[in-house]
Formats: sequence, structure tokens, C-alpha cells
Amino acid sequence: MRLCLFILWGLLLPCPSVGWVEERDPPRGQGEPRSSTHPTRATKTEPSLDRYSFTEPHMGTRFQIIVYAPSAEAARMASTDAFARIEALNAMMSDYDRNSEVMRLCAQAGGPPVPVSKELFFVLSTAQEVSRQSDGAFDVTVGPVVKLWRKARKQRRLPDAEKLAEARALVDWHKVRLDADKRTVQLLKAGMLLDLGGIAKGYAADEALAVLKQHGLERALVAAGGDIAVAAPPPNADGWKIAIAALPGEKDPGRLILHHAAVSTSGDAEQYVEIDGRRYSHIVDPRTGLGLIGRMSATVVARRGIDSDSLTKVVAVLGAEKGVKIIEARDGVAARMVRKKGEAFETIVSKHFPKLHPVER
Repeated sequence: MRLCLFILWGLLLPCPSVGWVEERDPPRGQGEPRSSTHPTRATKTEPSLDRYSFTEPHMGTRFQIIVYAPSAEAARMASTDAFARIEALNAMMSDYDRNSEVMRLCAQAGGPPVPVSKELFFVLSTAQEVSRQSDGAFDVTVGPVVKLWRKARKQRRLPDAEKLAEARALVDWHKVRLDADKRTVQLLKAGMLLDLGGIAKGYAADEALAVLKQHGLERALVAAGGDIAVAAPPPNADGWKIAIAALPGEKDPGRLILHHAAVSTSGDAEQYVEIDGRRYSHIVDPRTGLGLIGRMSATVVARRGIDSDSLTKVVAVLGAEKGVKIIEARDGVAARMVRKKGEAFETIVSKHFPKLHPVER
């Protein structure tokens, strides 16, 4: 499950899937993830700002940028550069493009160390740290298994057991060797395939915010198909209002009010397949090679999108008891998990998860 959003001037419109951002029409006018207890309001010296919204398709999803700027031209120029940054990152990290940097790296799996860009090295370094902390519940070497499940979803048939076993034999984050001094990556086993789908969009949202900041625009939000990163809040507001949608039948959980933070949600609300009466999520457990089963959603709030994006998979794969322990061992990260048990819903919330406010209708 992913967050998605509709932001209308003075209106709240529910998203047809699982989430939205609410925003009232305001008067014109990296640290801990912040909530409304630490407001950053407009100052008297801040120039008059208007709200602008831009949308483009990237990384197989819809990216939306909402920014407050002194003019339409300033907003357009900054957003154009931010989208260009996102597209450049996609050219590095897409596993759908055989000419991308990550696919060129995979083509040399089993060979010598390969020099890579600073961006790819940073993402892989972050991924390896999450893999280490989660004991492989998050693992970007899961590509061979994900490739089989993409085909399974189209055919509505479980992956062939023998092929799945062969794919699982290639999944092992320990077989990714990073050299920070030389900025090289070595995939130790031929046939390894990296899949950055669980971390790259959050990183792209972070980078887009950084570009907007370089243009002097700090009151901004970037939504990467649901992975949402926010900077300073709208003028005269305590934060960006981001609603967490309920599982079918669950009571509306409410909304977060955040600034200088990121939030991501993973689950099985939209991307799943039913095979032989069993529902499999698009999220694959790297340790078993199987799609997750059971109705659930996991939401993570963090300082950065790269963290919230990757850590939602950790909570989803490990479950609340083990996943929340990992979340609570990290600074500036909090999680909320909901899972369906029979006809009831169980909610587990980590320490420091921001307050959820009732949604205004």
C-alpha cells in the first residue's frame, strides 16, 4: 500500500486508493522529523508566497511537487530542475532500463569491482545498512525473485518452484561489496540482480526537495507515488497535513501534521495478486522469496525519504513485534502498523510516532 494524495485549494478530496494531503487555503503572504509541536510559520519579512503544483511521471509512478513561491516563473524553474534531477536518478537506478547505471553494474555481477556514481553508491550504502540492521528483511539483491513475481502477477500463477529456488540462491546482501575509498561496488555472484524499487523513490523525493531549496524555495512537498517528503510548512501553517488511509473496514486513523520529515506506507491495499484463493502482496520477503500474505499496512515517519521508504519494508516483512524494535533502535524514526486479525484490527505504534489528528470533512 502506498500513500497518494490530492491537494485542492480550500478542499479535502479523498484519494481513491489510500491517502491524501489536506491543505487549507492560507493567507498569501536535516534534524528530527517535526510535527505540529515545532511549528515553522511564515515571518513578517517573508515575501508574499503563492501555491503552485506540478506533476510528472517518473520511476513508474506519478511525482507531484507542491511549492510556495514568490512567482509562477520561480516555481516553474525550480520544479523543472527538480524533475530533471528525478529523471537523472531514474537513469541511474531503474531496473526496467537495461542501459541504466544499476543494470550495467548487474551485467558485471561475478566480475571485478565497478566504479559507480556517488548517488548510486550512497543508495547502496544506505540499503546495506538497512539490510544489516534488519538481518536481510530488506535486501536490494532480491531482483531475481521480484522478476519472477512480476511475471506471476501477470499470469496469476505462482512462480515455478525450481526457478524460485534458483532465484533465491542469488539473493544475499552479504555478496555486495562496497569500497568507499575507491567508490566501487562488486557483486560477488554471477546472475545477481539489484532492485532499488524499495528505496530509490524516497531518495529521489529527498533530492527534489534539495533542488527546490537551492532555488530558495523551502516551503515544499514532494510526493513520489506515495513516498512523501516535506520541507518547511505552508505559510501560516504548522505543517503539511498528510492523511493515512484505513484498511478496508478499519476506522479512519486520521492525519499527520509534519514538516522537515518524510512518511511512507507499505501494504497490500492496491498491489497484490490472488492465486488459488490466497492474496499475495507485491512486497516480497527476501528471505523466503514469497509475497507477503495477510492484510496489513506499515507507516514509517523519518527525517529522510530514503529512510522512510526502505524501513516500511522492514516493518512489513518482519511484522510489528520485530519491526518496531528495529525502528525504535534508530534516531528520528517512528512506525505504525495495522494488521487484520479475523474481523478485528490490531494497531501497534512505536515510541515517538507523531500524533494523529482527526480528518476534517
